[in-house]
Formats: sequence, structure tokens, C-alpha cells
Amino acid sequence: MSQTRPFPIPVVASLGPGSQADDEPIDFMPMPRAMSTYRPPALPEAETLAGHRGAIGALQAALAALRRHLDGAVPEPVDLAGLGDADRALLSQVLGEGEVAARADGTPQWQAQESVFAGVWRVLQLADGQVQRDTIEVGAFPRAIAEAARADSAALPPLPQPLPEGTMNAPAVLEELRDRSHGFRPGQPPHVVNLSLLPLTPGDSELFERQLGRGGVAVLSRGYGNCRVVNTRAPHVWRVTYFNSQDMIILDTLEVGAVPEVACAAREDLEDSAERLAEVLQWVAQP
Repeated sequence: MSQTRPFPIPVVASLGPGSQADDEPIDFMPMPRAMSTYRPPALPEAETLAGHRGAIGALQAALAALRRHLDGAVPEPVDLAGLGDADRALLSQVLGEGEVAARADGTPQWQAQESVFAGVWRVLQLADGQVQRDTIEVGAFPRAIAEAARADSAALPPLPQPLPEGTMNAPAVLEELRDRSHGFRPGQPPHVVNLSLLPLTPGDSELFERQLGRGGVAVLSRGYGNCRVVNTRAPHVWRVTYFNSQDMIILDTLEVGAVPEVACAAREDLEDSAERLAEVLQWVAQP
């Protein structure tokens, strides 16, 4: 996850006839050039898939878990420990790579990649870079990574005295975040502070960095441009930064909540994934 650049906010001193130079070109922000959309996985021949019962069994278990999740249950991940290399490769081909990837540093380490079936995740547990567990998990967001973010937090410390030189808006924002973080309960809607709309000084940026810091969980959501999500060290507080396809910041926010919605699969996505995964399995089973 790269460091963010300052958001370019043009300042116009006056408006009206004669306030702008006649020969000054209009500088438009570049329009996005690409958008990530669902593309069906490049499936092998049905006979090839049918010959790998391990991969088919894992997909059937994932579909059953997905349906249980939609019924309100919390299904266990599908463990892929018993699969051979050929079955794993075939499973990876069918699942493909979706829009969201996430990682959690620490002990253990976690990596998650959403498949092309939204809400169906390939989740790896690692130690010293070696895979310890390989699973398929269904749900809005991988539970292990969400739990790592909760564990990687501590109460916001008191504001330092003296404040960094030039500090202006950061103290008030931090007190707002402290109150919202302390009072957050699961199920509450997120509380968002739009930093792009606030005048921030270098002192403000320094104070945010000192007080909030950066946690060990990072998420990248690729859609219309990119969205990069990083947990802070404050409980339930996330830094959510949106970029266009030119990698320019278009929105920079601090969000108090469970996991930001931009990283999560909606129920409609999960329902659609259940239908499409059932179609894949039906295709494999055709005579």
C-alpha cells in the first residue's frame, strides 16, 4: 500500500467576469479509463473438472457454506488440506481473483483474496512466510482478518502537549474519533470524517500520524479506480483512501466502524455468487 499524496484542492480568490485570465487553459482531472467488472472464470472442459473430485468437493462445500450463511448461520471455513497440487491449481483457476485483497501482519499472518464469486474468499494462514492453513471462507469479509484488526488496537492516547506547530483541525477530529470509537457497538452504522473537505496543515498531519498510527491490516479494493483501507491503532478506526485510475486521491476519510463497507460483499453479492457457483457445478455435472 503506497503512501498517499496531498489532495489537490484548487483555491480561487475571486469569481466573476475578469477574474480569470483569458488564455489560461482549463485543467480537467483525467477521467477514469478502466473499471473492474465481473468476468466469468476461464473454466476447463467439464470432463477435466469432473476428473478432479477433490476440487469439485471443495466447490460443493463452498456452495453449501454460502447457502447456510445466507440462511443466517456462521459456517466453518472449507479446509483444503487434503487437496493435491492438481486439485488446488484447478480450484484456483475456477475461483479466479475478484476485486478485494487483504492481509494482516503479525503472528500468525493472514492473506485473503476474494474470488470472482463475491463473498467467497481464499484465506491463507502463514508463519514465517510458509502456508500453515489454506481455506475457502464465505461471508462479507474474512473473519480472521477482521479479528486481527480488533486485536491490533489500543485506546487513543491523550493529546500531546504542546501540540505540533501549526496544528488546526486535528485535535477536534481526534476528540470526535475518541468519542465515536469508545461508544461503537457492532451493528451500528459507520461514522465517517471526510478529511478531503477539511483544511489540514502539516501539523495536523503530524498529529494524526502520532495519535492514530498505522495498524497491521491492509485491504485493497479494485473497482472504479482503487480504494485502500488500513486500520489505525485506535479501536474501530480505519483510514479509507479512494484513488481514480490515474492513482490520484479523490477522497480521503477516517471511518469508525467494524470493517468499511467498501471492503465487504453485500448480501446481494452473496446471493448472486450462490447462483453463479451453482451454475458452474451444474455445468460440470452435465452428461
